[in-house]
Amino acid sequence: MSWGTELWDQFDNLEKHTQWGIDVLEKYIKFVKERTEIELSYAKQLRNLSKKYQPKKNSKEEEEYRLCWPKFCLLRQDFSRYTSTRAFLATLNEMNDYAGQHEVISENMTSLITAELTRYVQELKQERKSHFHDGRKAQQHIETCWKQLEASKRRFERDCKEADRAQQYFEKMDADINVTKADVEKARQQAQLRHQMAEDSKAEYSSTLQKFNSEQHEHYYTHIPNIFQKIQEMEERRIVRIGESMKTFAEVDRQVIPIIGKCLDEITKAAESVDHKNDSQMVIEAFKSGFEPPGDVDFEDFTQPMKRTVSESSLSNSRGDGKSEPKFSSKSKGKLWPFIKKNKGAGPEDFSNLPPEQRRKKLQQKVDELNRDIQKEMDSRDALTKMKDVYIKNPQMGDAASVDHRLAELGQNIEKLRLEVQKFEGWLAEVEGRLPARTEQPRRQSGVYEAQNPSGVNSCAQDRESSPDGSYTEEQSQETEMKVPATDFDDEFDDEEPLPTIGTCKALYTFEGQNEGTISVAEGEMLYVIEEDKGDGWTRIRRNEDEEGYVPTSYVEVYLDKNAKDVHKPLQKISE
Repeated sequence: MSWGTELWDQFDNLEKHTQWGIDVLEKYIKFVKERTEIELSYAKQLRNLSKKYQPKKNSKEEEEYRLCWPKFCLLRQDFSRYTSTRAFLATLNEMNDYAGQHEVISENMTSLITAELTRYVQELKQERKSHFHDGRKAQQHIETCWKQLEASKRRFERDCKEADRAQQYFEKMDADINVTKADVEKARQQAQLRHQMAEDSKAEYSSTLQKFNSEQHEHYYTHIPNIFQKIQEMEERRIVRIGESMKTFAEVDRQVIPIIGKCLDEITKAAESVDHKNDSQMVIEAFKSGFEPPGDVDFEDFTQPMKRTVSESSLSNSRGDGKSEPKFSSKSKGKLWPFIKKNKGAGPEDFSNLPPEQRRKKLQQKVDELNRDIQKEMDSRDALTKMKDVYIKNPQMGDAASVDHRLAELGQNIEKLRLEVQKFEGWLAEVEGRLPARTEQPRRQSGVYEAQNPSGVNSCAQDRESSPDGSYTEEQSQETEMKVPATDFDDEFDDEEPLPTIGTCKALYTFEGQNEGTISVAEGEMLYVIEEDKGDGWTRIRRNEDEEGYVPTSYVEVYLDKNAKDVHKPLQKISE
């Protein structure tokens, strides 16, 4: 089916139809553009939603809190602790990826559909304008030919009428006997002239008619069909293009379906990882104080004039004179720690304002943090040492003395950090020594212990002195420090065999072991090595059966016994 043969007389309607087709295409472009804007808006809202419910970064003020109501402000430590909140965090992260896929949809639709069709519409308008310009030009040409034919026809008709009138006038003059012969001859010549003009007009009209018929045939069977055929092809390309764009519209969505499916699968996987038992245990780990619950309160008989005593587990406390006091002492406040508001300000360095279990965790975190800092400093020192060796071997690359200052500075930093580690490890050992074993139920002190300790220290919880604002601080007095009696559990370690020697060492420098667990050595002294450096910068040595302890690894030159069981690496000499 060809528009050129079937619609040869529908020029105006085709012009309107093709303009309508362009309008439809532009409307589809506008539709896709609004869809991309919706996708971008949706992605932005999803990202904002995910960001809104993301856990907040820990700060000094928020460190002691788990939830900040009513703002629904969750801390990152809570999200990493519980399986349910980890699953929620995974959902938030997947929603971010989910939003990203909607951004991909918007970008692909913009580049593959909106931009391409916008450019195509401009080309289509230019092509349509050119085709219809050619059509109007052909129409104008055939109309001009028609006007020429009409003019030639009217001229021929006029000349024929003039010839008839001249012939009639000549015949009238020729029949009148009163007219002179000259007048008759003049009329005859005039009639002949008019007949000749009529013949010329006839010939011209015939020629013009033939020419017009030829032009008209060419117009309706050649020019117009060709122009309409081009317009038809243009319109069909437009229809094909909009169909392909609609297919692309669907494909852009289909391409992200697998990734969106993966996001949903990850959310499902995170949901299936939720473990209610684990979360319940985490609550215990997070909030366990380490205190023992108070025991029964003894009956105090005020009818008897006898000295009243207070049990070890009583909420009140007795003084040395045996008189009961109407108010709770500072130690009794320590027993009632769950009912006292904690100090929200900055706590002491040793975290003594916290319950034992929480204090132990904080101290352990601090020790781990300091060890990481030590490792970083040691890595920096090793790197500088290698650089110095390179400078020594290749002086043209740099001055080896230029790194000495930095090496000395790193050594001082490492020593300071190690002292800090020792300090916090001492506090940690103190706390762990006072906490009950995790696998055993807390036990009350027996009456025998009360008899052995007439000073009347009630429990390990009372070793913490309550400050006026309700926070806890460690008592520094040696007189009130609890002395734990020997138990069967402690007896297991009384006969522990000493560690075997794994080598010898020579002290390169004098070291004054002033901290607990260290031992003093003199320069040049030979000692036994009983424990290798475990990466913390300390080596355990022994002078005799009664003297052993730790010294900095950098202060000794170690000679390990090759036959020792604990030797796994070759001996390294550490010097300044």
